[in-house]
Amino acid sequence: MAATGLEVWDKTIQTTNIWLDEIMEDIGPDRQVAWHVLGAVLRTLRDRLPLELAVHLGAQLPLLVRGTYYEQWHIGGERPTVRSMEDFLDNVASHLGRTRPIGPADATAAVFATLARHVDPGQIAKVLGALPEGIRRGLGGVTMA
Repeated sequence: MAATGLEVWDKTIQTTNIWLDEIMEDIGPDRQVAWHVLGAVLRTLRDRLPLELAVHLGAQLPLLVRGTYYEQWHIGGERPTVRSMEDFLDNVASHLGRTRPIGPADATAAVFATLARHVDPGQIAKVLGALPEGIRRGLGGVTMA
């Protein structure tokens, strides 16, 4: 029997839980923290992508994940100029807020590995290609599962 009675919600809950389980394998068994990590990394990534690419990536995310991805997004706002992995990780850390301590590099690695397993490889390649060289270098082999 369906949990919500709506197939679209049941499917997105199931898919989101799969993603969170994969993230928890890397960062530890706390679903709340995994959810915060997912949102922190996705919002940091979103803000570094060209508008059209950010929207295309968002369209490939599960419905619930898409919600956290677009949360607090101001399209007309000033876009941060982040060129280095250190700046990227600092931004992830600022989005993590008051969760249990987790390294932003570990958070980023866990989310990128999950994205690589579930998002179209061509889309992942476009996302990586749009990031500044310093960030791409910092990601290393993390992005391809």
